[in-house]
Amino acid sequence: MKLLHSTRSVAGRFAVFLAIALCGTLFLFGGKATAAGYPERPIELIVPWGPGGGADQLARLISKLMEPMLGQGIPVVNVPGGTGATGMAKLLASPPDGYSMAIYIADSHALLAGKTPRWTMDDITPVAVMMKVPSFIFVKQDSPFKTWADFEKEAKANPGKLKVATLGFGSVDDFSLSVLAKAGINVVQVPFSKPSERYVSILGGHADALYEQAGDVAQFLNGKQMRPILLFGEKRLDRFKDIPASYELGYKVALPQFRSIVVRSGTPPEIVKKLSDALKKVYDSPEYKKFMEDQYCDPNSWEDSAHAPAFVKQQLEDMKKTLATN
Repeated sequence: MKLLHSTRSVAGRFAVFLAIALCGTLFLFGGKATAAGYPERPIELIVPWGPGGGADQLARLISKLMEPMLGQGIPVVNVPGGTGATGMAKLLASPPDGYSMAIYIADSHALLAGKTPRWTMDDITPVAVMMKVPSFIFVKQDSPFKTWADFEKEAKANPGKLKVATLGFGSVDDFSLSVLAKAGINVVQVPFSKPSERYVSILGGHADALYEQAGDVAQFLNGKQMRPILLFGEKRLDRFKDIPASYELGYKVALPQFRSIVVRSGTPPEIVKKLSDALKKVYDSPEYKKFMEDQYCDPNSWEDSAHAPAFVKQQLEDMKKTLATN
């Protein structure tokens, strides 16, 4: 009996030792081990906006094209609120293991230029930039403002009378309109957090104009329900050659509405690289190229995980400069 008890004790101590050693090995090499088999379960793709908007459309296309590449599901989860802050809070509460990523756009990024940002660049790792698109001021098709000159004249003559539908205060929309305000074009912002409500605001008379990207309202442009009167950019686009660019009118603001993919900082570099490589395959696919064309994107939008952080950082610096001078 004593021999049996001794044998069990030795076996027990060996099992404990083996468990401790295994835990130590996983602690030391867990990142690489996880990356080697990644992904082993579905990857959550957070959209910090409601369904139907440009960010949501991008997420669902990425999910569709990327799932067969990685061999796992990529469920899209809409978490609207706070100009993207609510969705970002969900991402930052998740483990940095590559199983949660988020659509990160210029409007959310603009919050970092404020006085009390809820996160910083140190909290996120940009995996890729998927889109760079210019923004416009749109009016409904039968608006009395036939040109930007008409709108500008009315805004200067009656400050605070005209209403412009935007995504919200502290967004790129807000920054761009602040530049116009410095030039004497004072309008009232009407924030709409739900994309679908914002898009139709000018059609229902809830606003006189809309700040938006052309691709997001393409159905209304194609249906002759609305039209652009001003492009925020340094030069005109061939597809809208009759629409003046902000720079040619003296409004020095051209913040592109970029859309990127980010994960939480601390995610193993090998996983970030694997996600970036898969997203490049998505970007190069014919279906995605058609999507970019329909969205009026810059054809050279792509930034991989090696270059996306620098691009996103530069965008923040540009936003801060815009704030400082207005």
